[in-house]
Amino acid sequence: MLNMGSLLGFPALALLAWVAGGLRRPVPWRTVVGSSALMFALGLVVFRLGPARAALVWINDAVVAALSAGNAGARFLFGPLALSPGQTSASGEPSIGFVLAAQVLPAVIFFAALMAALYHLRLVQPVLRLFAKLFHRTLDLSGAESLAGSSNIFLGVESAMTVRPYLERMTRSELLTLLTCGMSTVASTTLAMYVMFLQGEFPLIAGHMVSASVLSIPAAAMVSKLILPETGIPETLGTVPPIDEGQRASNTMDALAAGAWDGLRLAAGIATLLIAVLGVVALCDLALGWIPTAEGPLSLRLILGWAFTPLAWLLGIEVKDVAEAARILGERLVLTEVVAYRHLGELAAQEAVSPRTVVILSYALCGFAHVASMGIFVGGVAALAPSRRGDLAAVGPRALLASTLATLMTGALAGVYYHGGPQILGL
Repeated sequence: MLNMGSLLGFPALALLAWVAGGLRRPVPWRTVVGSSALMFALGLVVFRLGPARAALVWINDAVVAALSAGNAGARFLFGPLALSPGQTSASGEPSIGFVLAAQVLPAVIFFAALMAALYHLRLVQPVLRLFAKLFHRTLDLSGAESLAGSSNIFLGVESAMTVRPYLERMTRSELLTLLTCGMSTVASTTLAMYVMFLQGEFPLIAGHMVSASVLSIPAAAMVSKLILPETGIPETLGTVPPIDEGQRASNTMDALAAGAWDGLRLAAGIATLLIAVLGVVALCDLALGWIPTAEGPLSLRLILGWAFTPLAWLLGIEVKDVAEAARILGERLVLTEVVAYRHLGELAAQEAVSPRTVVILSYALCGFAHVASMGIFVGGVAALAPSRRGDLAAVGPRALLASTLATLMTGALAGVYYHGGPQILGL
């Protein structure tokens, strides 16, 4: 019954996107059908095929092993602060508990450096081209849209660099798809954070994160084209363009250093954003707390939870978990996915929500669909194409809506295929 609810929620979310876009025509049926078929096919592979599950386990183990190795630098610098709860150092010093700045943010720096080195060695580009061709042929997207979308599997806002020569001449619909794909996925540099929040209760979380990021591309394409259908003629309509690599590093060490500096800026940005946003939300809660409700003092989290309750229902989440799931989804919109994933990890550790809810929310939260990210992506792309600043600012709010609906679609898809069993979680 819950799986049927998730199945019905999938087209309901697509309908919401079309209504939110003003019931625009022509309806992009090729994109809608192609996106749906690709998502359900990929979902079947991930959740139902044994060999694919073995591949998922391999990807998960590779990410976890890289995380463990990458933590060596943090342990050297921060000592016991970098140890996860329950761990001890080689000299017998115990962990002092969870410290996000010392245990999670260093992983962002490490993964940024690692991806920069892999990109320099041209190990990432063939995978980008493969996915770009798949999206181009199945989703009825332009070549630039397909390439930018595939780049988001590995990169964040910097994915726009891969199509930099075409940004100035992209249609508004292409720009919306570009932003939506970026905000609907997680970059490899930040994936490490979410894995650390949920790894104890969801050992296969890393593999499923990669899966969710891939599934979010066709979802983003569908939703963005329903909100703003293509009416122009994109420059790269008939082919996937070559990847623009910009200025290459002189060697692998240069690439590692440049990637590490980028990771440091990203980690500092995450920390700064969390300090500012959490402080402002606490201030709002202080003002709202004077208003009583049946669920306790009024808070921003309560308000967002009420707003997201209908959407949580569409995901096929168990009735007892709907209220908590809605609050977590609402948190992501304002407090970023970092806070939402940590909260989900805490609830999973306490067994306060079911395994089904953990799986669905792990997929539904997998993206940068929050207010701060909208500003980051609009500003980042505008810096590469200054003449399109006005168009980017105009489609920015629609990209936030589209990315939210796209990530919810991936959550609904996970709900369709989840039938219980510890093998999905890796337990």
